[in-house]
Amino acid sequence: MTMDRFLAPHTPEAVAYTHVSQNSADIHSHHLDFFDENLVAYSASYHAFERYLSGVDLFILPRMRSELESVLRRYSYDSIHNAISSSRSTLQPGGYGRVCHYAEASIRNVLNTNDNAAILLSMHVPKSAANNHERNERPTQTIITK
Repeated sequence: MTMDRFLAPHTPEAVAYTHVSQNSADIHSHHLDFFDENLVAYSASYHAFERYLSGVDLFILPRMRSELESVLRRYSYDSIHNAISSSRSTLQPGGYGRVCHYAEASIRNVLNTNDNAAILLSMHVPKSAANNHERNERPTQTIITK
């Protein structure tokens, strides 16, 4: 499944992510005296979905929407922290909270659109959830002891 299904290339999140990815050296350089909160938040939201779709470091699989949203928020916070730590610009008072709030709102909007949450939850189904026939294994047999 591609990112376009959840965040099309024209969305603010995709545009921000592309801008940050292609201009990472410029984003945190001397010519920006301010930390662009929206740019970082939308980029973090996009990155969260991209990271979830890859499944690379997804160890505890979410089973319900609230768990999925929690995973995506955590991923976005990681991205926000990385942007802050590499930035030479300073956050305005309350900026960290606003950036997190914007990223969280973006994540909720994507999850609230159509059946996105259900599709994302079904993407990383643990192998143990598949029945024995689907796993191409022998059925489990009961051992009887006397």
